Amino acid sequence: MIKDVILNIEQNAVRDHASDFAISIAEQFDAHIAGFAFAYRSISPSLMPEVPSNVLSSIIAEDEKKTREAVDRFEAAAKRSLLSAEPHLVTRSDFGPAEMFSSMARRFDLSVVMQSDRDSWINNDFLIEMALFESGRPVMVVPYTQRDGLKLERIVCCWDGSRTAARAINDALPFLRRARAVELLTVLTEKSPGGREIPGVDIGAHLARHGIKVGVESIPAADIDVTNAVLSHVSDCSANMIVMGGYGHSRFREFVLGGVTRQMLSTMTVPVLMSH
Repeated sequence: MIKDVILNIEQNAVRDHASDFAISIAEQFDAHIAGFAFAYRSISPSLMPEVPSNVLSSIIAEDEKKTREAVDRFEAAAKRSLLSAEPHLVTRSDFGPAEMFSSMARRFDLSVVMQSDRDSWINNDFLIEMALFESGRPVMVVPYTQRDGLKLERIVCCWDGSRTAARAINDALPFLRRARAVELLTVLTEKSPGGREIPGVDIGAHLARHGIKVGVESIPAADIDVTNAVLSHVSDCSANMIVMGGYGHSRFREFVLGGVTRQMLSTMTVPVLMSH
């Protein structure tokens, strides 16, 4: 069960769809929601040595004002939904936003973060990676094209038999139990083991014992085209969410994402719940 959710609030109201989506999750699960907005993320570090101090101070003040307005929007939306809410404006910290957010996320059931916008230099990639690798909790990444709240008509769970995929499916159980349809999807590539066993049958039986009705599907794809195969299938079956393992590792505070994970974060078309 999901009892509390932590959200990274976007400063720009035009692209802050993650707030509405996180609130819709909290509404469905009657969960507490904490929203954190980090000031100064929209100020490019390259400006610092070139802008006069008085001008820079004005830019910083304006940035903090916009961030405070974002927190106010979140708080007002949470109140309209009658949720238990916890708004936070972070202007100073000994750690960066990504480190602070991932550390706080350890005390929540789920993190919600907006997908990076490729048309802007401001992005959430590092924050997503830190939350995925360092929080020990699942991360819901919301596409910047998302307009609807949480819908649980059909969820597609990517299954390859790995520890990471198993972790993601287990973390997704609260959503799977409420979904009308759940599908275990295996993408068969050149590296997939042969044999007569139908992939996903065993994990499907496990989910059935949790009272979840599961369909099992396998589709072929080239190694370099796994993400496109998944997204094409999701579009064909009108799924509302993807569940998948977030592959990669952290080393000396640098993150190395697996190819499919990185590509999914770039091209996702529906919310993706990831666990590592």
